[in-house]
Amino acid sequence: MPVPGSSPGTSPGAGPGTGRRASPVRRSTLRQQIADALCDEVIAGRLPAGRQFTVKEMADQYGVSATPVREALIDLCAQGLLDVEEHRGFRVHEFTLDDFRAMVQARSLISEGMFQHYADRVLSEVSPEALASVRRRAEEAERAARLGDLDILIGYDMRFWRELVGLVGNPYVSDFLQRLRVQSWVFTVPFLRRVPDLTGRLWARHRELTDAVTRADAAEAERIIAAYNAHSLALIEELATGAAPA
Repeated sequence: MPVPGSSPGTSPGAGPGTGRRASPVRRSTLRQQIADALCDEVIAGRLPAGRQFTVKEMADQYGVSATPVREALIDLCAQGLLDVEEHRGFRVHEFTLDDFRAMVQARSLISEGMFQHYADRVLSEVSPEALASVRRRAEEAERAARLGDLDILIGYDMRFWRELVGLVGNPYVSDFLQRLRVQSWVFTVPFLRRVPDLTGRLWARHRELTDAVTRADAAEAERIIAAYNAHSLALIEELATGAAPA
Protein backbone atom coordinates (compact mmCIF):
# COMPACT_ATOMS: atom_id res chain seq x y z
CA MET A 1 0.00 0.00 0.00
CA PRO A 2 1.66 3.27 -1.09
CA VAL A 3 1.92 6.06 1.42
CA PRO A 4 -0.81 8.70 0.86
CA GLY A 5 0.56 11.51 -1.26
CA SER A 6 3.31 9.42 -2.85
CA SER A 7 3.36 7.83 -6.28
CA PRO A 8 4.07 4.11 -6.67
CA GLY A 9 7.49 3.47 -8.12
CA THR A 10 8.80 6.95 -7.30
CA SER A 11 11.71 7.41 -4.95
CA PRO A 12 10.39 9.25 -1.86
CA GLY A 13 11.69 12.81 -1.74
CA ALA A 14 13.17 12.94 -5.24
CA GLY A 15 11.93 15.85 -7.28
CA PRO A 16 10.71 15.14 -10.83
CA GLY A 17 13.62 15.07 -13.25
CA THR A 18 16.15 16.36 -10.70
CA GLY A 19 18.04 13.11 -10.10
CA ARG A 20 19.02 14.47 -6.70
CA ARG A 21 19.04 12.44 -3.52
CA ALA A 22 16.23 13.01 -1.06
CA SER A 23 16.84 15.89 1.30
CA PRO A 24 16.33 15.65 5.08
CA VAL A 25 13.20 17.79 4.77
CA ARG A 26 11.68 15.41 2.26
CA ARG A 27 12.56 12.35 4.32
CA SER A 28 10.91 14.04 7.27
CA THR A 29 7.81 14.59 5.14
CA LEU A 30 7.67 10.88 4.28
CA ARG A 31 8.08 10.08 7.96
CA GLN A 32 5.13 12.36 8.76
CA GLN A 33 3.01 10.85 5.98
CA ILE A 34 3.59 7.37 7.38
CA ALA A 35 2.91 8.52 10.94
CA ASP A 36 -0.34 10.18 9.82
CA ALA A 37 -1.42 7.10 7.88
CA LEU A 38 -0.71 4.78 10.82
CA CYS A 39 -2.44 7.16 13.20
CA ASP A 40 -5.54 7.03 10.97
CA GLU A 41 -5.38 3.23 11.02
CA VAL A 42 -5.23 3.18 14.82
CA ILE A 43 -8.06 5.71 15.24
CA ALA A 44 -10.30 3.86 12.80
CA GLY A 45 -9.64 0.58 14.62
CA ARG A 46 -8.03 -1.12 11.65
CA LEU A 47 -4.96 -1.45 13.88
CA PRO A 48 -6.82 -2.39 17.07
CA ALA A 49 -5.60 -2.06 20.64
CA GLY A 50 -3.10 -4.77 21.49
CA ARG A 51 -2.17 -5.45 17.85
CA GLN A 52 1.52 -6.30 17.46
CA PHE A 53 3.56 -5.63 14.34
CA THR A 54 7.12 -5.09 13.17
CA VAL A 55 8.87 -2.33 11.26
CA LYS A 56 9.31 -4.71 8.31
CA GLU A 57 5.61 -5.53 8.23
CA MET A 58 4.67 -1.84 8.02
CA ALA A 59 7.44 -1.05 5.55
CA ASP A 60 6.17 -3.83 3.26
CA GLN A 61 2.59 -2.63 3.65
CA TYR A 62 3.41 0.95 2.65
CA GLY A 63 6.04 0.06 0.08
CA VAL A 64 8.84 2.13 1.63
CA SER A 65 12.15 1.50 3.37
CA ALA A 66 12.40 0.65 7.04
CA THR A 67 14.01 3.91 8.17
CA PRO A 68 11.06 6.33 7.78
CA VAL A 69 8.71 3.67 9.14
CA ARG A 70 10.83 3.19 12.25
CA GLU A 71 10.98 6.95 12.75
CA ALA A 72 7.20 7.25 12.32
CA LEU A 73 6.58 4.46 14.82
CA ILE A 74 8.84 6.15 17.37
CA ASP A 75 6.85 9.36 16.86
CA LEU A 76 3.62 7.49 17.57
CA CYS A 77 5.17 5.98 20.69
CA ALA A 78 5.94 9.52 21.87
CA GLN A 79 2.26 10.37 21.30
CA GLY A 80 1.21 7.47 23.50
CA LEU A 81 -0.42 5.47 20.70
CA LEU A 82 2.15 2.66 20.47
CA ASP A 83 4.31 0.73 22.91
CA VAL A 84 7.71 -0.76 22.13
CA GLU A 85 7.83 -4.53 22.65
CA GLU A 86 11.40 -5.64 23.26
CA HIS A 87 12.53 -8.07 20.54
CA ARG A 88 8.97 -8.17 19.17
CA GLY A 89 8.43 -4.81 17.50
CA PHE A 90 5.56 -2.49 18.40
CA ARG A 91 2.12 -2.83 19.92
CA VAL A 92 -0.93 -0.58 19.76
CA HIS A 93 -1.43 0.89 23.22
CA GLU A 94 -4.48 -0.28 25.17
CA PHE A 95 -6.19 2.61 26.94
CA THR A 96 -8.55 1.96 29.85
CA LEU A 97 -11.77 3.62 30.96
CA ASP A 98 -9.80 5.32 33.74
CA ASP A 99 -7.41 6.63 31.09
CA PHE A 100 -10.37 8.07 29.18
CA ARG A 101 -11.77 9.70 32.30
CA ALA A 102 -8.38 11.33 32.86
CA MET A 103 -8.27 12.50 29.22
CA VAL A 104 -11.67 14.17 29.57
CA GLN A 105 -10.64 15.78 32.83
CA ALA A 106 -7.40 17.08 31.30
CA ARG A 107 -9.05 18.55 28.22
CA SER A 108 -11.74 20.08 30.45
CA LEU A 109 -9.14 21.86 32.57
CA ILE A 110 -7.50 23.32 29.45
CA SER A 111 -10.48 23.92 27.17
CA GLU A 112 -13.08 25.42 29.45
CA GLY A 113 -10.93 28.42 30.36
CA MET A 114 -9.09 28.70 27.08
CA PHE A 115 -11.45 30.97 25.19
CA GLN A 116 -12.05 33.16 28.20
CA HIS A 117 -8.35 34.00 28.16
CA TYR A 118 -8.11 34.41 24.39
CA ALA A 119 -11.60 35.67 23.45
CA ASP A 120 -10.60 39.27 22.78
CA ARG A 121 -7.59 38.24 20.67
CA VAL A 122 -9.71 35.81 18.63
CA LEU A 123 -12.07 38.58 17.54
CA SER A 124 -9.46 41.28 17.04
CA GLU A 125 -6.71 39.29 15.30
CA VAL A 126 -8.18 36.20 13.65
CA SER A 127 -9.07 36.69 10.00
CA PRO A 128 -12.63 36.28 8.71
CA GLU A 129 -11.28 33.56 6.41
CA ALA A 130 -10.04 31.54 9.39
CA LEU A 131 -13.39 31.82 11.15
CA ALA A 132 -15.19 30.89 7.94
CA SER A 133 -13.02 27.77 7.63
CA VAL A 134 -13.84 26.77 11.22
CA ARG A 135 -17.54 27.24 10.46
CA ARG A 136 -17.30 24.98 7.41
CA ARG A 137 -15.62 22.30 9.52
CA ALA A 138 -18.32 22.75 12.15
CA GLU A 139 -21.09 22.24 9.60
CA GLU A 140 -19.44 19.13 8.18
CA ALA A 141 -18.75 17.60 11.60
CA GLU A 142 -22.22 18.39 12.90
CA ARG A 143 -23.90 16.87 9.85
CA ALA A 144 -21.91 13.63 10.23
CA ALA A 145 -22.61 13.51 13.96
CA ARG A 146 -26.36 13.95 13.52
CA LEU A 147 -26.41 11.21 10.89
CA GLY A 148 -24.38 8.91 13.15
CA ASP A 149 -21.76 8.45 10.44
CA LEU A 150 -18.74 7.65 12.59
CA ASP A 151 -16.20 7.20 9.79
CA ILE A 152 -17.01 10.60 8.30
CA LEU A 153 -17.28 12.27 11.70
CA ILE A 154 -13.82 11.31 12.93
CA GLY A 155 -11.96 13.23 10.23
CA TYR A 156 -14.21 16.29 10.27
CA ASP A 157 -14.33 16.43 14.07
CA MET A 158 -10.54 16.28 14.31
CA ARG A 159 -10.18 19.08 11.75
CA PHE A 160 -12.85 21.18 13.47
CA TRP A 161 -11.19 21.06 16.88
CA ARG A 162 -7.72 21.53 15.44
CA GLU A 163 -8.77 24.69 13.60
CA LEU A 164 -10.92 25.99 16.46
CA VAL A 165 -8.18 25.58 19.06
CA GLY A 166 -5.69 26.94 16.54
CA LEU A 167 -7.49 30.29 16.68
CA VAL A 168 -5.92 30.98 20.07
CA GLY A 169 -2.48 31.01 18.47
CA ASN A 170 -0.76 28.92 21.14
CA PRO A 171 0.89 25.85 19.54
CA TYR A 172 1.53 24.19 22.90
CA VAL A 173 -2.15 24.25 23.78
CA SER A 174 -3.07 23.10 20.27
CA ASP A 175 -0.61 20.18 20.29
CA PHE A 176 -1.64 19.05 23.77
CA LEU A 177 -5.36 19.05 23.00
CA GLN A 178 -4.82 17.42 19.60
CA ARG A 179 -2.93 14.58 21.24
CA LEU A 180 -5.71 14.10 23.80
CA ARG A 181 -8.32 14.10 21.05
CA VAL A 182 -6.48 11.42 19.08
CA GLN A 183 -6.12 9.26 22.18
CA SER A 184 -9.79 9.78 23.03
CA TRP A 185 -10.90 8.62 19.59
CA VAL A 186 -8.59 5.59 19.77
CA PHE A 187 -10.29 4.50 22.99
CA THR A 188 -13.89 5.35 22.08
CA VAL A 189 -14.15 4.14 18.47
CA PRO A 190 -14.31 0.39 19.31
CA PHE A 191 -17.20 1.03 21.72
CA LEU A 192 -19.05 3.29 19.27
CA ARG A 193 -18.74 0.70 16.48
CA ARG A 194 -20.71 -1.75 18.62
CA VAL A 195 -23.78 0.52 18.46
CA PRO A 196 -26.00 -0.51 15.51
CA ASP A 197 -27.35 2.99 14.98
CA LEU A 198 -25.55 6.10 16.26
CA THR A 199 -28.13 8.53 14.91
CA GLY A 200 -28.79 11.12 17.61
CA ARG A 201 -26.25 9.60 20.00
CA LEU A 202 -23.19 11.69 19.10
CA TRP A 203 -22.41 15.25 20.21
CA ALA A 204 -23.49 17.69 17.50
CA ARG A 205 -23.16 21.27 18.74
CA HIS A 206 -20.19 22.28 16.62
CA ARG A 207 -21.89 25.26 14.98
CA GLU A 208 -23.29 26.46 18.30
CA LEU A 209 -19.79 26.46 19.77
CA THR A 210 -18.41 28.27 16.72
CA ASP A 211 -21.09 30.93 17.11
CA ALA A 212 -20.16 31.46 20.76
CA VAL A 213 -16.47 31.80 19.90
CA THR A 214 -17.23 34.20 17.05
CA ARG A 215 -19.23 36.39 19.46
CA ALA A 216 -16.38 36.13 21.99
CA ASP A 217 -18.97 34.77 24.44
CA ALA A 218 -16.51 32.96 26.68
CA ALA A 219 -19.09 31.93 29.25
CA GLU A 220 -21.30 30.26 26.63
CA ALA A 221 -18.31 28.59 24.98
CA GLU A 222 -17.26 27.17 28.35
CA ARG A 223 -20.79 25.86 28.98
CA ILE A 224 -20.91 24.16 25.58
CA ILE A 225 -17.49 22.58 26.00
CA ALA A 226 -18.40 21.40 29.52
CA ALA A 227 -21.59 19.85 28.13
CA TYR A 228 -19.57 18.21 25.35
CA ASN A 229 -17.13 16.63 27.78
CA ALA A 230 -19.95 15.45 30.04
CA HIS A 231 -21.80 13.95 27.07
CA SER A 232 -18.68 12.11 25.85
CA LEU A 233 -17.93 10.69 29.27
CA ALA A 234 -21.52 9.60 29.96
CA LEU A 235 -21.89 7.89 26.58
CA ILE A 236 -18.63 5.96 26.75
CA GLU A 237 -19.12 4.96 30.38
CA GLU A 238 -22.53 3.61 29.38
CA LEU A 239 -21.10 1.63 26.48
CA ALA A 240 -17.98 0.45 28.33
CA THR A 241 -19.77 -0.72 31.45
CA GLY A 242 -22.94 -1.97 29.81
CA ALA A 243 -25.10 0.39 31.85
CA ALA A 244 -28.58 1.15 30.63
CA PRO A 245 -29.14 4.60 29.16
CA ALA A 246 -30.33 7.20 31.64
